[in-house]
Amino acid sequence: MNYAQTYHIGNNQTARTKTTKAVVQTALRVHSMDAKNQRCERGSKRQTQGSPCGNVANGFLKTTFLTRLKETQTVQACKETVKKESDFYQSLSKLAGHYKIEPMQTSQFEYPYNLALAIWDMEEKLRQSVLNWQEIRLVQESKKIYFITEEKYNTGTTLYYIPIEPLYQMLHDPKRKRNAQLLISVCSYLYNIADIPYFRQENSYLYWMYEMHKEWVEQDDETEENEVYKLEFEKAEFIGDCIEQKIFNRMSLQVFQKRLESFKRSDAFDHECWLTASNAFVLFTEYPKASIFRNAPMPEQETDNDDDDNETIGMEKYISFISHTKGWLYENLAESINNEFNEYAAMQEPTICKSFDKKVVTKNTLDFENRLFALLDDMCSLLYNYKTTRK
Repeated sequence: MNYAQTYHIGNNQTARTKTTKAVVQTALRVHSMDAKNQRCERGSKRQTQGSPCGNVANGFLKTTFLTRLKETQTVQACKETVKKESDFYQSLSKLAGHYKIEPMQTSQFEYPYNLALAIWDMEEKLRQSVLNWQEIRLVQESKKIYFITEEKYNTGTTLYYIPIEPLYQMLHDPKRKRNAQLLISVCSYLYNIADIPYFRQENSYLYWMYEMHKEWVEQDDETEENEVYKLEFEKAEFIGDCIEQKIFNRMSLQVFQKRLESFKRSDAFDHECWLTASNAFVLFTEYPKASIFRNAPMPEQETDNDDDDNETIGMEKYISFISHTKGWLYENLAESINNEFNEYAAMQEPTICKSFDKKVVTKNTLDFENRLFALLDDMCSLLYNYKTTRK
């Protein structure tokens, strides 16, 4: 079960995919002639009479010659078709080699069916063999055409909010203190290296969400229930600051391996903590400087259009540490977040675009993102269920 919180955005419609400029159609046509043949006007002077010299083959009189305009355009169109096919198959070969795919042989078919068949075949094979494959595009730049592929990690509509209050409770539980220390090393990696936002940082999205709800409570009438709500905010701030000091300290990273190797497992919860921490340590070892935002799409240039449908939910809004994912405070936060996200058209997700032209193809993958989001999901589940597993 996925314990990271899930909400549907808007009417749950598929986000609109933005088109690429100058996309080449699958069926590329030969340009038609832009002028008609014109006959020469008849002159007033008659042609001088004469007889042919020698024998002339009758077939010559039956031959029709193209006008210069039509001949030039036909030759030019043929040259363009040959150029397009050459560029197409060069780019296709480069793409197939990169993804280690054997493309279908289509060069024996006539143009443009050969190109359409090759694209269909490659799409099917990419869909089956590439984990994060999103789409393939054939684009035209100046006078050359080439393929671009897009790989994307699909987050769905999941809020990756890691609760830290259970971690605080675990630290004060003698039976689970070692579990807490091990998970603090995991959180230190996520905080310092993977750049997961923290809800007590003023530049984080959740910080302002907490502040907004706090102001609403402070503006309400003084009641006994309202006083309880105020204590909820004080508790969230106190525990948040306490845990942040611990995970901010990079000493937790230095002793990460030692804590992992000395950790003793006596029950299912211990094993789950150890397994989650092991995955985090391997990821930290293999990607010691990688941030979760390393493949976040670049924000598009601002336009004068204020239409909210053109906006996207940034990754920093749905990935974060949070106080807790249970109780009155979280339910109110989640409702506000869900209402805001309903106004957006799409979610920003880790994306890699690769161009298969004459340049060197990037070897970047989404392996790090696949494993990191799985780790976030495991942490959310582990801490969410802490109460039910406590001795």
